Amino acid sequence: MNVLVVDDEEDVKLLFEQRFRKEIKSGEMEFEFAFSGEAALNYLAQHQHEAVLILSDINMPGMSGLELLKKIKEKESAPPPTVVMITAYGDDENYKIAMGLGADDFLTKPLDFTLLKEKLKAI
Repeated sequence: MNVLVVDDEEDVKLLFEQRFRKEIKSGEMEFEFAFSGEAALNYLAQHQHEAVLILSDINMPGMSGLELLKKIKEKESAPPPTVVMITAYGDDENYKIAMGLGADDFLTKPLDFTLLKEKLKAI
């Protein structure tokens, strides 16, 4: 499974590589990282249908995760990639907006990696 992680905090790359070491080594999962919404759209334009799952932070400078979600769901051909939104703010408003824009799931930071692994394996 190819996963595109979108977050303006660059240390998430190391965190994901540590937490998913076994899955990466076995080839079960592959991770790509984009550190802005714009970089994520560029990646998707160049790698159509390679990212089957997108994990995106909501609060990022420039294009927010919600704007990115809207663009992905409008632009990507059927079926659009699965998009899971991640935020430090687990408030109802962001949740409602994200789900209304077509998010497939919604997680809060700090990430529960055990829960995340279960969700990824269920997709």
